[in-house]
Amino acid sequence: MEIPRQTEALLGRSHSRSTPIEQLRQGLRGELVLPTDAAYDQARRVWNGAIDKRPAAIVFCADPDDVVHAVTYARSQGFVVAVRSGGHNVAGLSVCDDGMVIDLSRMKKIAVDPERRIARAEAGLTLCEFDAATQAHGLATTMGVNGDTGIAGLTLGGGFGKLGRKHGLSCDNLIAAEIVTADGRLLRTSASEHPELFWALHGGGGNFGVVTAFEYRLHPLGPTLLTGSVLHAYDQAREAMRFYDKFSRDAPDEVSVDAALVTLPSGDRAFSISACYVGAPEAGEFVIAPLMKFGSPVESRLQAVPYLQIQSAGDSLFPRGRRYYWKAQFLHQITDGAIDALLDSYAKAPNHSSLLVFQQVGGAIARVPAPHAPYANRDAVFDCFPIAIWDDPVDDEVNMRWARDLWNAVRPFSTGGVYANNLGDEGDERVRDAYGGNYARLAAIKKQYDPTNFFRLNQNIRPE
Repeated sequence: MEIPRQTEALLGRSHSRSTPIEQLRQGLRGELVLPTDAAYDQARRVWNGAIDKRPAAIVFCADPDDVVHAVTYARSQGFVVAVRSGGHNVAGLSVCDDGMVIDLSRMKKIAVDPERRIARAEAGLTLCEFDAATQAHGLATTMGVNGDTGIAGLTLGGGFGKLGRKHGLSCDNLIAAEIVTADGRLLRTSASEHPELFWALHGGGGNFGVVTAFEYRLHPLGPTLLTGSVLHAYDQAREAMRFYDKFSRDAPDEVSVDAALVTLPSGDRAFSISACYVGAPEAGEFVIAPLMKFGSPVESRLQAVPYLQIQSAGDSLFPRGRRYYWKAQFLHQITDGAIDALLDSYAKAPNHSSLLVFQQVGGAIARVPAPHAPYANRDAVFDCFPIAIWDDPVDDEVNMRWARDLWNAVRPFSTGGVYANNLGDEGDERVRDAYGGNYARLAAIKKQYDPTNFFRLNQNIRPE
């Protein structure tokens, strides 16, 4: 087995307690995993099976002191650092070659204050764990759509979810955060404590340090919400997509309605629409009724479903270990030109798992002024992206090329903006597209808190 250069430096020539590796290990309450350990291959894996990186060291932190120790040590030794919570980043930025992974996945404490409607949650929680804890009190805040997504990366990049149109992004509901900065300080940030740094955490990603805990504003919700789903045959998809576009743009904030071009087990293509009403189920029936009545769907279902079940409904489509690739962009509307491009490109999808997804935004998200937070693309109505899903590395190129070609076909109809959490490894200009006019302010804050760009394995904002 090849041992990375940084690991060789850590191990040194001695097995005494004074070796670099022992200096790192002795300061930890958590666990240090190295390439020579039996647990290493499992520990280095992330959600996307297409990512195959070999870090020199993986530090499973038990508490914020472990994070401080890992950051201080990595900086002193010149390590490249990746930060991992759920490991759901499609580009694999939460793991690295020949560097250190600071893993937060074992930091899972959460305290819910039902009187004040606030939750303090450590960064290792997945959204299904967070949702379960808050729903125990009849409360929730906006979280994503896959149960094993980490709350940390989701929130720091913005945070889409079923509740977003009603209650704003995950980051819009952030009221405080604790962060370890590049110089090894543990800071509490809020509107009154390090306010510029706190502003940067509302969508600016992992550029400014390792966030160890979040405090969120919670909202009464559930336990059940009304959901409606319809499936249209591919020869009806054009009219169904036109209807979806209009229905979505006219929908009240309580409605979250997503859609996808899908391939059925039979091999037939179809267009699927799924809506969720964020409010009392009986109040949603009239609102969702036009969706259920339109056209001649081959399947339809209207039912009240527990919120926790809604939040995990897509997990089976995106299991850990499969290979994933996507490219995303925002749309103001789904024009006829975009529909033509989408239907033509999706017809060439390389396998049954391939998807073209529309995620509806707008509503409360759009009413936050763009300068209020780094997340800048407030005027978007849809996030549109092809998702390639496959298993055999031999098929990497055909699947990735299909997704790129579809993205390029739709590009003329996009806003030019992109959601930071859906960015792959796409270069500096696409990072700027995510932040628009907020980029310069983010770069100035980066210079203040991370002038050497120590935290650079992310959608990187360079210190300026």
